[in-house]
Amino acid sequence: MPIAVALDGPAGAGKSSIAKKAAKALDYIYIDTGALYRTIGLAAARRNVEPIPSNEVEKLLSEIKVDLTFNEQGEQIVLLDNEDVSGLIRTPEASMMASKISAIPAVRAYLLDLQRSMAKSQNVIMDGRDIGTVVLPDAQVKIFLTASPEVRAERRYKELVEKGMNVNYDDILNDVIERDYNDTHRETAPLKPADGCIIVNTTDIDFEQSVKKIISVIKENV
Repeated sequence: MPIAVALDGPAGAGKSSIAKKAAKALDYIYIDTGALYRTIGLAAARRNVEPIPSNEVEKLLSEIKVDLTFNEQGEQIVLLDNEDVSGLIRTPEASMMASKISAIPAVRAYLLDLQRSMAKSQNVIMDGRDIGTVVLPDAQVKIFLTASPEVRAERRYKELVEKGMNVNYDDILNDVIERDYNDTHRETAPLKPADGCIIVNTTDIDFEQSVKKIISVIKENV
């Protein structure tokens, strides 16, 4: 039976980078579900569709095709209407749009089967906001990865600066705080630790220590 690891947590907790490296070390497939919501957000932005009211977004879902594939190195590629948009969805604007898009029940329903199907035939580490609570409630391992808002904002700031982007730390911190509020207060699948999950706080440990901690938790629970 394939092993499923559900990794949830707030924006900027390092879920994607930590899960990706842990998956490689364990020879699991890494699945970044947040990229799917960002992709729908990108599609909405391209068509000037506002997430509120949601009826326009629901109509949009019938017009687009969102999919995940993997390259020869096992890296996730996100496709929007067969276009690789993996790089286009990694901006603060895309992050905020994803938060608004993900609050729409029709969007979550649209992506649910796609996410679940990926865990049926292979060992996966799947990260997101509601993996342990909604998408994979029967996952063998459930982890809630978190860190203080200030530390998460600082990490995101450094990441974007290294990519050559002109960003402001205070703006990113405000975005992190706003997204935390949106994610934890939405009516559909709000962000919260799943029942029986293991909480891992990375505020005071670095990236490599965080990866080792996640790998250790997975090995101890499968």
